[in-house]
Amino acid sequence: MRVVPKIAVMTLLALGAALALQSFSMPDSAAFAMGGGGPGGGGGRGGRGGQPVDNTPRTLSPYFVPATPGAKGPDAEGFIQRWMLLEPMTNGLRGNTGFNSDFVHNAMKIAKSPDVSIKFPDDFSKFPHDGDKITLGNQELAWHALDSSLFNVKLFRFAYGLNKTVYGVQFFAMTVVDCPREMTNVRLAVGSNSASIWWVNGKEVVDLLGDRRMVADDIVSKRLTLKQGANLIQGSVINGPGMSDFCARFIDEDGNPVKDFTVNFDKAPQ
Repeated sequence: MRVVPKIAVMTLLALGAALALQSFSMPDSAAFAMGGGGPGGGGGRGGRGGQPVDNTPRTLSPYFVPATPGAKGPDAEGFIQRWMLLEPMTNGLRGNTGFNSDFVHNAMKIAKSPDVSIKFPDDFSKFPHDGDKITLGNQELAWHALDSSLFNVKLFRFAYGLNKTVYGVQFFAMTVVDCPREMTNVRLAVGSNSASIWWVNGKEVVDLLGDRRMVADDIVSKRLTLKQGANLIQGSVINGPGMSDFCARFIDEDGNPVKDFTVNFDKAPQ
């Protein structure tokens, strides 16, 4: 009989315990990747004797609440929490390695139908209302007026809460910053997971390229001017697999957050 050394047995037992703990504490992203029944996830091993399909009722809480009428200021650190978000448009991407400038900019040209294409944000200058619908790539998508409960906007949780596809998607976001006076030499500071492009009053001011995690103030625009009154902020985030989210705020020349404004959809250009 072959005798297994005591140290080998102890190593195997420790490894088994570690794997069990890892499985028990597995984060959302890993669970979905293994086919835990996430929306649009393709099932993986779920439904074939693997992990069971997730039939938990979906909700946007606690990550979002419906936006209320009127004005809302940024949070204590200047981050914009009120956004008009479009339900995710599926793009079938299985990886994030090709998010260079050409690819990401070309993704802003969208087939509305087999014969008609539109471009974001050029053809989105009219600010939508909560519940408005648009067809992109044969997908009927609705706009949602929401306040994020956090400094960042968790797009993955937005899609999951609405029972929409969470991977291989593109998101579109719009908001209206209402300034009491002209603000010069401010900069838009953005972080996103994964790639994204951002516009202020129809002018592209910053892009975030490549496969990246969201980091606050990851990329900062050149100095720009916010006009007195309504300023339209638009952005689009594109992702394959991954936990999509973003955060955005304005900072001054010294890097301090700009907070002397409100977000007010009622002031949106029509």
